[in-house]
Amino acid sequence: MNAVLKKYDLEKSGQHFVYDEMLKVRDMTRAALHEIAAACHPGMLEEDAVDMAKDILAKKNMLRGWHDVYVRFGSNTTKTFGADSDPGVRLGDDDIMFIDIGPVFEKWEGDGGETFVFGNDEDMKRCAEDVRKLFHIVRKEWQIEHVSGRDLYDFAEIEAKKLGWELNLDLSGHRISDFPHSVIYDGPLAEVDFTPSALLWVLEIHIRHPHKPYGAFFEDMLLGDDHFLV
Repeated sequence: MNAVLKKYDLEKSGQHFVYDEMLKVRDMTRAALHEIAAACHPGMLEEDAVDMAKDILAKKNMLRGWHDVYVRFGSNTTKTFGADSDPGVRLGDDDIMFIDIGPVFEKWEGDGGETFVFGNDEDMKRCAEDVRKLFHIVRKEWQIEHVSGRDLYDFAEIEAKKLGWELNLDLSGHRISDFPHSVIYDGPLAEVDFTPSALLWVLEIHIRHPHKPYGAFFEDMLLGDDHFLV
């Protein structure tokens, strides 16, 4: 009974929650990620990329973010959520970057993150490919086995090691809703002891190279296969 009550409490949404609008903002968020990435180029200063990303979101009327805009280049891709980037980092010819945005459009929250590689570094390319691969491995575990949030991230850590990466458990998923989800639950998905429901939670995967100063990030809503081209 306690687990049922906890799930009910943590999966409540606000009065403006609308399923279709949440999916619409998800699509807008993912489109914005790729528009921001397309505007980045080698030689660009990370601080300038962040300003550019904010301008792109503003033009889409995604003015208010429930978290800050992150564009991380190179060694800054190892940073956890909320940590300040080392200043003055420029995107190299053979380099990696990730983008993490949490925009709010009207009353609904979006959240998305992706990794992009410039140049021909094969290990960086594999890192970017594996973070997406790992996201879907973990998502499938949720979809098929109906595991808890806690078990999901235990599983993610094991699977990351199998692929040769370290999983950053400081980025371990969260609620999403009509703004603000924090009044319902502001903790991590990795501490949830029930099976999270579709659309209401974001799965975050942040991996780091075990020896080199870079990593990769991917996040999206927990949703079924019909919402992904995989």
